[in-house]
Amino acid sequence: MTTYVLFAVLFAAFCHATWNALVKFGSDRFFGLVMISFFSGVLTIPAILWLGLPSPEAIHWLALSVLFHIGYTYFLSQAYTYGDLGQIYPISRGSAPLITALLSALLFNELIPLMGFIGILLIISGVVLIAFAGKKFTLNINGKALTFALCTAFFTACYTLSDGHGSRSSEDPVVYTLWLFLLNGVVLIVPGIIKYRRRLLSGVQQYWRSGLLGGLMQLISYGIAIWAMSQAPIVVVAAIRETSVLFAMFLSIVFLKEKFNMMRVIACVVILFGVLLAKLST
Repeated sequence: MTTYVLFAVLFAAFCHATWNALVKFGSDRFFGLVMISFFSGVLTIPAILWLGLPSPEAIHWLALSVLFHIGYTYFLSQAYTYGDLGQIYPISRGSAPLITALLSALLFNELIPLMGFIGILLIISGVVLIAFAGKKFTLNINGKALTFALCTAFFTACYTLSDGHGSRSSEDPVVYTLWLFLLNGVVLIVPGIIKYRRRLLSGVQQYWRSGLLGGLMQLISYGIAIWAMSQAPIVVVAAIRETSVLFAMFLSIVFLKEKFNMMRVIACVVILFGVLLAKLST
């Protein structure tokens, strides 16, 4: 992995943490996710009209990814309903790279060097440490929130692998990304209309600003990640992208007034060391 790709993925991680924080700060998490998906789809339309259709080899990957993103959106919204940003985000994002590595090895026989695997384990360990970084250093989370967070991680791993291989099979990863977000926006707006038909207009008036900003951040974040997965090993990109938990932690400290304690300091050091090892291994 080149330094250029590394910094691009780190910027993607910041954007990912930002739109997740926008979802959590809203009062209705599912509607917030629907609005973000809708606007990220709308923002792709001008570019799609210019660039055209995806390559035929990528279509089945697009279909799979849309299904996985639907599951991801549902379980993430449920997780945020029952748990806090500082707990849900580290668990769902921290466990995703390990699931991705296991599925990649089992389904695609793709293995990474030992140094890279150690780096990924360090990143995961640091992310999980942040989840334990409360005042009593315990994982204060109820069973439903934990279940939904782990389901979110599973679907994250599934769409990561689908999109990684989709971007590689596509003639242009950018076109693949644009169509992915357009299809996601179209698919997710349907349950949104069905569920919120009586208060759809008022909901749009309430969430359009955060939806537009979140949609832009989501498009930038995952668009960079998909491009990076066509340039570097999918599992390594997926792991480094989970440094977004660091940005989420800082957002919680700034906006939710959480404390930056010693456990979080240790977690930051562990994650950064893991990123270094992961980069040096590729």
